[in-house]
Amino acid sequence: MEWRDEGVLLSVRRHGESAAIIEVFTAAHGRHAGLVHGGGARRMAPVLQPGNQLALAWRARLDDQLGTFHAEPIRSRNVLSDRLALAGLNAVCAMLRLALPERAPHPALFAATLPLLDTLGAPDWGTAYLGWELRLLEETGFALDLTRCAVTGSADDLAFVSPRTGRAVSRQGAGAWADRLLPLPQALLGQGGGAEGWRDGFALTGHFLTRALDRPLPEARARLIDLLLRLASSP
Repeated sequence: MEWRDEGVLLSVRRHGESAAIIEVFTAAHGRHAGLVHGGGARRMAPVLQPGNQLALAWRARLDDQLGTFHAEPIRSRNVLSDRLALAGLNAVCAMLRLALPERAPHPALFAATLPLLDTLGAPDWGTAYLGWELRLLEETGFALDLTRCAVTGSADDLAFVSPRTGRAVSRQGAGAWADRLLPLPQALLGQGGGAEGWRDGFALTGHFLTRALDRPLPEARARLIDLLLRLASSP
């Protein structure tokens, strides 16, 4: 069994004296793990950094085996000196590892993830990450419908989301049920971000991601959100 693909490194851990087991998110083969002989050597440390883009060749005798990777660098993403970029990278990698089943292809999500990683730490990166979590929800089969009110059918004055169906609701459609609905921040409608919009947006995506995945979300996500909100609220 053999394939070649391009991928983003999600995690790496030492294995034995000189090898490493890496986990990557690839365009055609999804989240995939494999052994890198010599991956624990010092010369491989700059290559096997989370977030790096790699050219990968995977081989195994049988398809269900761990297999081995040969990895060559395509693009390095060194974010250690940028606190926000590092927190963002850690959150993206942790969410992909949690949300995606092994070896299931997600080409659309892969295509959306690369530009997100390319702009780590940008001033309005929180809005981009929020949009990426919406795409992640779609990939897990829980896409939100934020285009029209579930009650009136109108696309005007959308202000809430049903916590049960994930459909938008207008102020008029909400009526007396408004206090039972989740706020729909304008950041998710492409109309700005900032601390308040991000706070409601992350609460919204977090609610549905937790329900879709049926498990707690990673601490790396909580740390990113805390940092984004603190930076957005500071003068």
